[in-house]
Amino acid sequence: MTTLFISDLHLSASTKKINDSFITFMREEAIHADALYVLGDLFEFWIGDDDKSDFASLIRQEFKRLTQSGVPCYFTQGNRDFLVGKRFAKETGITLLGDETVIDLYGQQAVILHGDTLCTRDVSYLKFREKVHQPWLQWIFNRIPMFIKKKIVSKVQSDIKDDKQTKSLDIMDVTQSEVERVMGHYNVPVMIHGHTHRPKVHTFDVEGQIKTRIVLGDWYTQGSVLAYDKNNFDLQHRPFVTK
Repeated sequence: MTTLFISDLHLSASTKKINDSFITFMREEAIHADALYVLGDLFEFWIGDDDKSDFASLIRQEFKRLTQSGVPCYFTQGNRDFLVGKRFAKETGITLLGDETVIDLYGQQAVILHGDTLCTRDVSYLKFREKVHQPWLQWIFNRIPMFIKKKIVSKVQSDIKDDKQTKSLDIMDVTQSEVERVMGHYNVPVMIHGHTHRPKVHTFDVEGQIKTRIVLGDWYTQGSVLAYDKNNFDLQHRPFVTK
């Protein structure tokens, strides 16, 4: 059996090809897994658990189908879906995780996270992250009318796009010292994350110990799945389904 990891799908009502490929993945692959971990940015932007749109209902349905089949599903919030909350978890059967979680992978300890907190050189983003994660602000946002939420989200998305265009790729990548700090804090040999959209397996030495950092890919042009079993792991790509 295999444990599967995905991140950075950026699903929305307008990404039909990605949505269809995600549904195929859930029904044909995830259904046979030991567990599924979603490491953030499943959505282009999750506007709130009170979203009753056809798109939101479709995604909820797929997670509920998976968890009711007996496959546990774990969800780490990303920078685009930090508003996924307890209501979504209750309606789908998923388990929400914290920003950093240590898991056992067939006897191997690994720390999993979205990956945005590893990008310590992206100071402006980290300030934004700190602001939007304040419980009081989320409490207010979750209680305003949906049409106002959509206007706010549209403005935030525009600001994010503009901000990215002015930053170098290096600033938006992880800081190695922070990677080593987090892995050292939890005393683990493996780290798995997404966020940077740079799928790759990195190995490095820290005081004589070999560490492995696995970066998940995005789903912009193809699917990206990490398959991890008791003998090995494989960072795989999936062509989009055509319907």
